[in-house]
Formats: sequence, structure tokens, C-alpha cells
Amino acid sequence: MKSSFLFLTLLIGPLLWGQDYFEEKINAPKSEFTFIGYYLMRGELNNFAPKNEFLKGQIVGRLFGTNSTRMIEGQSRFSEMRFIPIIAYTPRIFDGWASMRMSFEFDWTQGDANYGAGGNFGGAFGADFVNMQTQNLYLELHPATGLYINMGLARLFDNILVPAYTGTSTLINTGYRLAFWGSDASGLTTYYLRDRWRTKLGLYQLYENNVDQDDDVILTEFDYEYDFDHVHALGFSAWYLRDHANGEGGVSILGQGLNSALADYNGVYQFEFGNNDYKADVIWLGTHFHGNPLLDQGRFGYSGFAVLNTGSAWTDSVNVKIMGYALNTRLAYKYGRTTNDLLALDITYTSGDKDNIRDGEYNGVLTGNNWSAPGAVYFSHGLYLLLPHGNVVNRFTGAVMDIQNIGYGLFAQSFVASYDLIPHKLMAKTAVGYGLAPVAPFGGGHEIGTEVNFNLRYTPKVFFDIELHAAYLKLGDFYESAIVNGSDPNGVNIGIPKDPWTVFLTLKWIMF
Repeated sequence: MKSSFLFLTLLIGPLLWGQDYFEEKINAPKSEFTFIGYYLMRGELNNFAPKNEFLKGQIVGRLFGTNSTRMIEGQSRFSEMRFIPIIAYTPRIFDGWASMRMSFEFDWTQGDANYGAGGNFGGAFGADFVNMQTQNLYLELHPATGLYINMGLARLFDNILVPAYTGTSTLINTGYRLAFWGSDASGLTTYYLRDRWRTKLGLYQLYENNVDQDDDVILTEFDYEYDFDHVHALGFSAWYLRDHANGEGGVSILGQGLNSALADYNGVYQFEFGNNDYKADVIWLGTHFHGNPLLDQGRFGYSGFAVLNTGSAWTDSVNVKIMGYALNTRLAYKYGRTTNDLLALDITYTSGDKDNIRDGEYNGVLTGNNWSAPGAVYFSHGLYLLLPHGNVVNRFTGAVMDIQNIGYGLFAQSFVASYDLIPHKLMAKTAVGYGLAPVAPFGGGHEIGTEVNFNLRYTPKVFFDIELHAAYLKLGDFYESAIVNGSDPNGVNIGIPKDPWTVFLTLKWIMF
């Protein structure tokens, strides 16, 4: 009897203890705070650099633009660091009904500055720099299943999904891939997600300026998407921007908007209004579609979009009609065991304009880069120099910085091939890209250039990557034009500049 009791005790006791243990774990109160961190270190060697000492290497925009980024004799060497903490506070008393979300940013170039204040600095000997920048700070309400309301300084992405719950790979391969809107803005956004369909409504105050005057920039958006099945989806969207600011506000003395000096910094189109005050109404009507874009539901995947950009901009003496369009298609095939064993073809086309507003029309597209720096970040094409790469800190540059390509339009193709040498551990990737301008600049041709690049990525631990990158861009006759090649301001045309190349090493850690 004693032996039987002992046996039952030995058999059932751990089970009872285990039940108590698991019930305790299940019923344990969840933390009110959640944290995600993104850490990036980048060491770079290349043959181009900004000539403007005042900018201290903090460059956004196209190669050879007025941001002074030029080819140099010798090499440019530097190392950078970025840390982005993302914090959410969800009080238990609200039971998930409300959360406060916030993200901040710390950037610097090693050895740049100390004992001061300002963004993107703080890496010099002694450090002690006041350098925290606020990316987001907003309230999220979740009053019903599938309903999310964001209020405050939040993400403005051209994607229908809730940014806080959507991975970067999904954001950059579905919707409009951040090619039109990819930044932060103050406003109110409502997301309603159902089993087969979803909608998004947004209202953003891009620039308020003087509160007693009608000098604001306001953006409204609507998006709808329907799932035909668990793979294929189709969506429709509309954005409307009302610009009555006449360039007031924006980045430093450059201002913002259609007539801003920021345009050439960003590689976008600048309306030649001179000193005349202007107003504008801009509309984007688009459709987006995808099926298995991340290759996690089969061998073949695709995504794409089509956008018609229309509207008008006017002064007291001129009225300009806006009518342009943009198209994109990405096709991908998984030939191996993992989603890194893939082949992908990416094609983008945007219309261009050859005579600015002299004929009363602009036949290209506009993006968020016309109103901020950057306001759109199209970096999911697999290229590094022809179009910009996303692993950046203080320097975000490319030959074509925006899909409008200074208004000349863009026809760009990239082909990417990658392979997991050791599954989920060691990946090799290469890409080739080719770019044309549908409209050639005065004195230049249509060919922008051809790029080849290579990437080797080692993942010693999950979400911890060490990557080696290299890229070379052969410039085309597009850069024979003094308008686009960064020629001497005194009028001496330098011809096609030296071909750019870059080599950089990155360490990335996404921490939970």
C-alpha cells in the first residue's frame, strides 16, 4: 500500500506541480511596457562625398544634386551608428483598449561632434551630445476587433496595414512600397481589418505654419483592399493633398513644396514659379495588388501598383495641370529550400516632363519627397547606387533618389539572385540594375546607368546580421547634361562624371 501510494505520488505529483506552474505562467500579468530596438553600425569606403562642409556629411538626396554630393579624388572613409528604440505602453487596466506608442532615434558619424545639441551628431571624443530625435509619439486605440485608431505623430506609409503590427518586408513589398509616402506625420488614421477585406482612412496636417492663416498643407487618404483567397489581393486608393503653404515651413531655409530649393536636394521635380506665390491641389488615384510577395506560401510571388497623378498648381499668372503616372511590377521565384533562395525581377516606370511648366502642364509624378527630406523611401529594389539602399544612417543618396527622377521620369529594372549557402545562417546575393529616363535632359541622353552589386550576410544569432556589401555603377549619357551632372556653376560642363562605387560593412541587430 505504501509502495503504491509512493508510486502515485511520484507519478501524479510532478503533473500537479506542472499544472500549477503552467496556470501561473498563463495567468501571469503581461508587461505594460514592450520594447523593440534596432541597432545599426556601418563602416563605408567609396569614391564620392558631399563638398559642403556645413552639411557635415548629413546628406539626403541624389548624387550630383545641389546637396553637393560629388565624385572625389581618392576615397571617402567613415563609420556611422544608429539606434532606434520603439516603446509601447499598454496599461493593464485598459485591457488592450489603448496604447501609447513612441519611437526615438540616435544617429551619429563616429568622431563627428561633442558637447553640443542637435540631431545626427554625438560621436566625437567626450561625447555628451544632446541628440535624441522623436520619430513617433502617438495614441493607439483598439476599441473593437480589427479596428485601430492612431492619433498623434505617427507613421505615414503608403500601405494599408497597421505599421506597428507589420513587418518591414511586408511594408516594402506590398502596397506602393513606400515609393510615394514613407515618413512620419501628425494626424489621425483609422484602420479597419476584416477577414477578407480592410480599409484605411487618414487625415494628416503636414504643415500648420501660422495658425491664423490659410497656409497649411493637408493630406487625406483612403485605401481599400480585398483578398480573393489566402494568397491574392487587390486594392484601390486615393490621396488628396491641399497645399496653401507656398513653401513655408519645411527643412531649414530650403522650405518645402513644389517651388522649394529642397527639390533638387531630394532629386524631385521643381516647378519654376520663381518668386510668385502658388497654391496646389494634388490627387493620386491608384491600385495595388500582390500574391505571395514574401514567398512564404509557395514558389511564385508577385506584387505591383499603378498610379495616376493629377491635379493643378497655380499662381496669379499661370495655371499648371498635373497629369502623370507610375507603374511597378515585381516577380519573384523561390527555387530552393528557404525564402532566401530566390530570383526576383523588379520593373518601375514613371512618366516624365521635358519642358517644365512652360506649356502649362507637368507630365510626371509627385511624391512625399516634394514636401520633406525624405518623405518617400523606395529602397526594396535590391540596388545600392542607381537607386538608394536602405541600410543608412546620415547619408541616404542615389543616382535616382525618387521615382520621378527630377521630373524626367524613370524606367528602371533590377534582377536579384540570392542563395542560402548555409540555410538561415549564411546568404549570398547579387543584383544587376539598369536605368533609363523617358525624357532626356538638355545636352544629355536617356541612359542613366548600369549597376552590379554583391552582398554576403552572416547571421550568427536570430535577428543579428553581419553583412558585406559592394556595388559599382557605370554612368550613362544622361550625365552628359550640365543640368544633372553637377557641373561647375560658372557654366563649365564636366561631362560624364567618374563612375561611383561603394563598399560597406554593416552590423544589424533587431532586439525584442
